[in-house]
Amino acid sequence: MSNVEAEPVEMRSEEPVDGVRPAEASPVDVLTARNVPLGGPRAMSVRRTLPQRARTLIGAWCFADHYGPDDVARTGGMNVAPHPHTGLQTVSWLFTGEIEHRDSLGSHAFVRPGELNLMTGGHGISHSEVSTARTTVLHGVQLWVALPGEHRDAGRDFQHYVPEPVRIDGAEIRVFLGSLAGAASPVRTFTPLLGAEIVLGPRTEIALAVDPAFEHGVLLDSGHVRVAGAPLRPAELGYVRPGLDTLELANDSDGPARALLLGGTPFEEEIVMWWNFIGRTHEDIVRARADWEAASDRFGAVEGYPGDRLTAPALPNATIKPRGNPPRPAPPR
Repeated sequence: MSNVEAEPVEMRSEEPVDGVRPAEASPVDVLTARNVPLGGPRAMSVRRTLPQRARTLIGAWCFADHYGPDDVARTGGMNVAPHPHTGLQTVSWLFTGEIEHRDSLGSHAFVRPGELNLMTGGHGISHSEVSTARTTVLHGVQLWVALPGEHRDAGRDFQHYVPEPVRIDGAEIRVFLGSLAGAASPVRTFTPLLGAEIVLGPRTEIALAVDPAFEHGVLLDSGHVRVAGAPLRPAELGYVRPGLDTLELANDSDGPARALLLGGTPFEEEIVMWWNFIGRTHEDIVRARADWEAASDRFGAVEGYPGDRLTAPALPNATIKPRGNPPRPAPPR
């Protein structure tokens, strides 16, 4: 998915429209989302929880868009023309609907519910995403993972994986990255990561063994869930600091609840994120944009999309500054 936010958080000078709702007596910070239209008179909008001023990354997860349920007949669905990426991996996960993916590696694949598509665009890749004609409702998430400095020029790659569900204590878990609840994904990443869909049955509580070196984020899609005691509303993301070896999730409602659990070791590097590029300096972004506009071989060409590729937006007049997470508090003495 292309980041079409006209004034991203990194460039705002006023107080952010997104923020944090601290949960009392809990190791959880609740990150609220902001609505971002994808462009066009009938276009769908997304709820964006990463990045924001309060938190740039959770592990190497640096971008989280949550969309739908979207009535395709009303909005036209998703139609994102070929666009570039650098310095990241894209992670596509659907709850409902189907999206056709084409990229400059030559991949032609479909994103379907419960199936992972992960694309690596280190040095440069381009792709298109279009909801299919048989899609009536589109509902899912688009996530980005920042590549560490030593791998940020990695070659193009595409991986598809269908995780088997694991059922424990009234919950169903699909682990698409990393390992959890006895399941492990074979998908390759460049930093330690966790990604899983969790569906909690009514009035269900589970305790998941997690890596205490990881920080975690729980993005609630539907229902009412408490994360380590902190209540989440749909579209909120509960951030859990490193140190816990057990993560408790509870569904307090009489219906099912669904969430994504994201995790990873803290990403210690600062990054520059603008449009669809991740670099380390303003000059990285300027160079990537120029290469895209010049139709450089750096990004290749997407075959089979019936239309023109996206044009890069104008660069800001200001220098784009590197950003990382706020300093972690010192441990108690």
